[in-house]
Amino acid sequence: MSLSLVCMSHSPLMMGALSPSDKSQEEAFFNIVAEAGKWLEDQEPELIVVLGPDHFGGLFYDLMPGFVIAAAAHGSHDWGIEPGPLDVPQDIAMACFRHLTDEGFDPAFSYDMRVDHGTTIPLLKLVGGLATYPVLPIVVNCAAITRPSFRRVRELGAAVGHFLAGLDKRVVVVGSGGLSHDPPTPVIDLNDEKIVNRVVKRNVATPEEFARREARVVEMAKAMCQGEGPVLPPSEEFDRRFLKHLMAGELEIFDGWTDEMMDEQAGFGGHEVRCWVAAAAALAAASAETPEYTLDYYDIIPEWITGMGVLRGTA
Repeated sequence: MSLSLVCMSHSPLMMGALSPSDKSQEEAFFNIVAEAGKWLEDQEPELIVVLGPDHFGGLFYDLMPGFVIAAAAHGSHDWGIEPGPLDVPQDIAMACFRHLTDEGFDPAFSYDMRVDHGTTIPLLKLVGGLATYPVLPIVVNCAAITRPSFRRVRELGAAVGHFLAGLDKRVVVVGSGGLSHDPPTPVIDLNDEKIVNRVVKRNVATPEEFARREARVVEMAKAMCQGEGPVLPPSEEFDRRFLKHLMAGELEIFDGWTDEMMDEQAGFGGHEVRCWVAAAAALAAASAETPEYTLDYYDIIPEWITGMGVLRGTA
């Protein structure tokens, strides 16, 4: 058994919707992601576990779970990403679910999970496709205000690590999301019919609806780059502090981090660092050795409205 880790930021704007004014930033980031993908392939993984967020692409307020284990999944058609099935081993997904319930967790379970760019971007950029390797998707609610606490996320990540340690397989855990960013994510308002249709009603957006939503994000990103609101700029101070604690293995420090603090310091999208915490907790729990981390890339790319990072870990 071996377990390795790759955490990477994603921004849907990196899929071609908005290029950085500094082209060297884009080139450097994608070069590092390609190197991380080659390193991942060198691990010869028999399974990739993606701990990723959802952006009201598959989870809605009609029934909003904190965690979802998917035994079958397909990518959504957001940001021009070609949809398609993931190669999910159902027996491993069910065994993981059983292990987590035995450990006192109550994740939701899906035989038809629609995963959005929070899961599909790292698969496409790291391994070149949604079904290149067997994949176990574990979705962490980071966008809806009923999101699980940092402590619960850390504990669930550790339980996933204990499960993976018993598989006797070569596994790479991918933590997807963050770092600091403040995208125009819709906030629940039951008096607003448009918001209800967007985040409560379980529906699949049409290509035209996707195009309108994505154009709005692009315009807000351009406004942020010009020093205008309402999107908050990424925070290097927050990102560096988060990375310092994570790479030192000080994961319990995050237990005291609140949603209010995250909104103020990291932006509404910064909650996605929960996926990095869960991934790091899985790596730490799966091995008796202290994990070692390498931060391959960090920079703020303004046009992508996100603190962009790539982190590798082994134990």
